[in-house]
Amino acid sequence: MDLKAVQSSYSRWAPVYDGTFGAITNVGRKKAVNYINSRGGSVLEVGVGTGLSLQHYRPGTRVTGIDFSREMLDKAVDKVERMKLDQVHALLQMDARALDFPDEHFDTVAAMHVLSVVPEPEKVMAEIARVCKPGGKVVITNHFARTEGPLAKIERIFAPLADVIGWHSDFRIETVLQEAQLVPEQQESIPPFMTFLVLSKLRKS
Repeated sequence: MDLKAVQSSYSRWAPVYDGTFGAITNVGRKKAVNYINSRGGSVLEVGVGTGLSLQHYRPGTRVTGIDFSREMLDKAVDKVERMKLDQVHALLQMDARALDFPDEHFDTVAAMHVLSVVPEPEKVMAEIARVCKPGGKVVITNHFARTEGPLAKIERIFAPLADVIGWHSDFRIETVLQEAQLVPEQQESIPPFMTFLVLSKLRKS
């Protein structure tokens, strides 16, 4: 999936996202934010979309959200202004493959239901690792491809339609786990088909 395909797909999704895919992913999103709230500190949310998670961050948390889709981001900005969400520090249009932040900048980096829709997710994970502080956490919720069973076959069938439906149905968890600086700490299934992951960035020796 290239960047133009992503932009086109999410321009189509933006008007109806909250009531469709957004509603399906609410459980995973709230689980991720609850974990982040237990830590506090500075948070980067990669792929903030229409801002569905923003109201759930507790006061005192300093949240920065980025997204490549201007249409999605405009809806997030509207939510922040309408709901007076003081915990949101900034909402920025940005390519997740080249984050405009210093190294080791955030206590927590969140990527909720975004890694299977971005181009070059390996680069996105490398950038996530770069901007996360040593000892910090990377919190991920996402659908990952099954390796066997009837649903695995269905995922493979839909894989060639990624540019149309806006996500990779055959996205593999190994793509996320291959970043050397990030060590898996927690993994849970979120019914019916999502996974919750916490990765810890290695401290410098």
